[in-house]
Amino acid sequence: MELDPQNAVTAIQTGIHQASALVVTYSFSVLGAILLLVIGYIVAGLVERWLYAGLGKVGGFDLTLRRFFSKIARYAVLGLVAVMVLGQFGIQTASVIAAIGAVGLAIGLALQGTLQNIAAGIMLLALRPLRIGEYVEVGSISGTVEEIGLFATRLRAADGVYVLAPNSTLWTQPVKNYTRNGVRRNDITLGADHGEDIDRMRKSLVALTAGDKRILREPAPQVFASDLTDESIAITLRYWTSASDFAAVKADLTMATGELFYDKKPADQQAAGI
Repeated sequence: MELDPQNAVTAIQTGIHQASALVVTYSFSVLGAILLLVIGYIVAGLVERWLYAGLGKVGGFDLTLRRFFSKIARYAVLGLVAVMVLGQFGIQTASVIAAIGAVGLAIGLALQGTLQNIAAGIMLLALRPLRIGEYVEVGSISGTVEEIGLFATRLRAADGVYVLAPNSTLWTQPVKNYTRNGVRRNDITLGADHGEDIDRMRKSLVALTAGDKRILREPAPQVFASDLTDESIAITLRYWTSASDFAAVKADLTMATGELFYDKKPADQQAAGI
């Protein structure tokens, strides 16, 4: 079959016109996409900085949460820009959004435990049942809080051991915060025989607390009989001190009380300081 030269020229011209139209159309699409990307990138940065600064004006708002929410806002703007760029090339954005939603759901199910920790971390940072520097006890976990992250919280146990606790564990159990209220109460209980001078013990314990300036005067220390058996009477010294002094005062007062009432050395040895 012989090719007609006139038809060939016509076909080439038609192809060139179609290619030119396609180039022009997509050139505008590419330029529009580039413009959208530049503007979107700038707007995302402005939104991030604006939200970070705005949350900083909210009293007590945690620094970690400020960074987290400002980053979320930035990525949300960038995601919206990406969908708009795809729309510039005629791609059905509804199907893209549906696909992103399906992928997000699958990732969420796969990372369910991780997302649970993030949600718990946000609640811990927002409601602040524990803060850095406070000594807390949550179930079997106890220690001084050193860092509260979005996934886990780092603590230092009383014996110096490093503890990393998942946020979901800390959020789903009652928190005992030994530092938050600023003051703590302690009881020291002694056993007294029925024949002992109870009034003398009471006065001695009151004098012991009066000599320690770390013990608060309000509420005032109390000495009372807390239990009674056939063999003895339980005498309890109750006092309040600041949370920071609690451990030291407890150790010192327990030692002083033991020396005062349980030193059974003969009188001549006590006088000689032996």
